Amino acid sequence: MFKKILIAEDYESSNISVQKALEDLRVPHPSFVSYCDDALSRVKMALVENNPYELLITDLSFEEDHREQKIKNGKELINAIKAIQPEIKVVVFSVNKKQSIIDELFQEQQINAYVRKAREDVKDLKRAVKAVYNNEKHLTYDLKGIEKNAFEFTTYDTLLISYISQGILVKEIPTLLKELDIKPNGMSSVEKRLRDIKISLEVSSNEQLVAFCKDFGII
Repeated sequence: MFKKILIAEDYESSNISVQKALEDLRVPHPSFVSYCDDALSRVKMALVENNPYELLITDLSFEEDHREQKIKNGKELINAIKAIQPEIKVVVFSVNKKQSIIDELFQEQQINAYVRKAREDVKDLKRAVKAVYNNEKHLTYDLKGIEKNAFEFTTYDTLLISYISQGILVKEIPTLLKELDIKPNGMSSVEKRLRDIKISLEVSSNEQLVAFCKDFGII
């Protein structure tokens, strides 16, 4: 099994899944970072020390905050790391399920596995890491043959999700909608629409919904 793994993930809930999977696989002391720039720095330092990372597990979407970053997302991170360590293995762990993006990751970024954040993702991560260790490719089963563009976002949908991405609480959204004279603007309507979107996209949290929409360029 891999001895040196680097995880780039900015959401604590997703980190828990990765930690559990690696604990079950008995991977000793994996490294965790929340920023892409930090991940690249870790890889560079490991190469200087002649003790390189064997595997990178990364998300695609990273939320912007007060700290300015040169590398904005997982695809850019993979390219930057592959430029200095082409042989490193890569597992992408993301809510994104758009086939064209996944195909591009395998074909252009030459990733080794793609695991979707969803139910049972700990088990799927373990399968992915084992497969990659054995020089095999891995793709989350329910992504094989997935339909493209299965869900269409309305202007209303993107507005709701944009508010959430800005850190606005769901309970505050109805007031903002009323100020703009946008309907429906009741709390029950907002909650129901967000719930329906998450069910359709098979994501379980508002964090995952925002990350999905950022990956797709919806917001």
